[in-house]
Amino acid sequence: MGYSLLVLWYFGPVVSCISVGLFYSLNKLIVTPSVVRRSPLLQWRWRNITVSLIHSAITGLASILCFYEVPKMAEDMIEIHTNKSHLLVALSTGYFIYDFIDMSLNHRCRNSYELMAHHAFVILCFGITVCTKLYVGYALAALLVEVNNVFLHVRQLMGIVNISKSNPWYRLNSLVNLATFILFRVVTLAWMTRWLVVHRELVPLYAYTCGSIGLAAIVLMSIVLFFRLLNSDFGPKRNKEREAHSRPNEALSLEFAKKKD
Repeated sequence: MGYSLLVLWYFGPVVSCISVGLFYSLNKLIVTPSVVRRSPLLQWRWRNITVSLIHSAITGLASILCFYEVPKMAEDMIEIHTNKSHLLVALSTGYFIYDFIDMSLNHRCRNSYELMAHHAFVILCFGITVCTKLYVGYALAALLVEVNNVFLHVRQLMGIVNISKSNPWYRLNSLVNLATFILFRVVTLAWMTRWLVVHRELVPLYAYTCGSIGLAAIVLMSIVLFFRLLNSDFGPKRNKEREAHSRPNEALSLEFAKKKD
């Protein structure tokens, strides 16, 4: 029995440590486009965001599949789990540790400090799940947010290579981004908040405190992010940019008309 408990405790942390190395290696394998090679900062951002995109795509899809295979995990978020779902949380924990280290070494600024604080809370909360195999369902619910992060990261990459906001692909991504923001971020965070309040008596104080602080931080960041996205992709600034991109075409049309006359 003691040996089984030892294996149980070490399995999750070992997977997380391996995950750190995997994401670090993946970062080094990513090829940067020529347009960003002029700037070391842009190269770092491209690699960092691409790794984040890959993590979001894997964990977002896998969390949906885990709930699909075992729907009861959505009912009992404390004890019911599968080895795959626990492995997924451990893998994701390793990513957040990797990203925390990557930002602390290569990009110290205000935005990075905000993300590093977010990562610290996630690592703490996921760490409890990784070591105890409890609250796996709740951690998986948090990973549903990664579905929206896929499109947020695509948006960031488009911005790095200066793709216009009037570009059809950018506009499509903006619409899908907004839809998934509401469905996989707003609805998911509301569901997690309700579950935590309703099941307060079943959750130990340490876990409840970590979960509450981490959830509050994510909700606050999501509110700020939502209004930034609305203002940037659907607000007056975007309309002005579309007008600016249409003016050259109008000028060419006028010039052509004059020549024709």
